[in-house]
Amino acid sequence: MPETAIGFAAISSFTYALDLTLLAVLFDVLRWPYPLAVTTGYVVAFGLAFVLNRWLNFQSHGPVGRQTGRYVVTVLANYLLFILALSTTLEWLGVHFLAARLIAGACEAVFMYLMMRSFVFRLKRYA
Repeated sequence: MPETAIGFAAISSFTYALDLTLLAVLFDVLRWPYPLAVTTGYVVAFGLAFVLNRWLNFQSHGPVGRQTGRYVVTVLANYLLFILALSTTLEWLGVHFLAARLIAGACEAVFMYLMMRSFVFRLKRYA
């Protein structure tokens, strides 16, 4: 298993816990609409995940502007596919909001790692 997969799992676990905590507080306690609550938790967690993965996990020294742009594209795709579409659909179908987010989180973990390794923080390989 690549070192970056282990580092990604550790960082993602921390930021995902932050995401779920914010979701629970915003949706269940403060009664924000689900799409707004899930979006807020997502934005905070993924902003922190980018910084931690760039610095600690992938130890990237590439151009931060280009990587940020790639990350934004990746996060937007992930957000639309898994966070809004999948978790909101599951919640509307009666799945508990945290369970819906956990299911979506399992899908997004695989997608995000593969995209970060191959697209966002990819290394140039010279022959």
